[in-house]
Amino acid sequence: MSVKSTKVEKNVNYFCTFTNFQWLPLFEITHFYDGIFKWFDFLKQKGIRVCGFVIMPNHLHCLIFLPEESTTIDKIIGNAKRFMAYEIVKRLEVQGDSSILNLLEKGVSEKEKISNHKHKVFQPSFDAIPCYTYKFLHQKLNYMHQNPVRKCMVNFAEEYKYSSAEFYLTGKQGIYPVTHYLYTLGEMPYEDWLKNQQ
Repeated sequence: MSVKSTKVEKNVNYFCTFTNFQWLPLFEITHFYDGIFKWFDFLKQKGIRVCGFVIMPNHLHCLIFLPEESTTIDKIIGNAKRFMAYEIVKRLEVQGDSSILNLLEKGVSEKEKISNHKHKVFQPSFDAIPCYTYKFLHQKLNYMHQNPVRKCMVNFAEEYKYSSAEFYLTGKQGIYPVTHYLYTLGEMPYEDWLKNQQ
């Protein structure tokens, strides 16, 4: 997973993925699902639509829509990783999980130490893929929703709690409410979308 060039496109959905350092199940160990939902809340306050997600034990997939007035996707994900890293380390310290903390400390490079980095919580790169068509959006949603099934965590995508699969497959909002991606494509009036939520 790698992003090197700055992505500046707006009014588009991005399929984003970022991963815990060395694929350690840090989200699961710290039960950080609420922390990710807190980040989603922050995005919504900035006018950014959360259209889908799957929180796996060691990585996050999300589909987010950036309006014209928002900052770049690179800055959004970079800020998210910094916020989450700080909170995850705090939880590990409270839990007294010294073995994991030691691993994260050893992962910090000499260059990062100069910048006062103390723990490596995430892989340095991430994916942020712009999705322009219905077909591609549907493909990415299906891919991420099936992730827990592929990992044999559940039998059916809608059974996985930390996912938007239930909404897209049954019409019922799950643990965290999302905006249907059709609305962001202009194929569903916002008023109609709101009626579907009642």
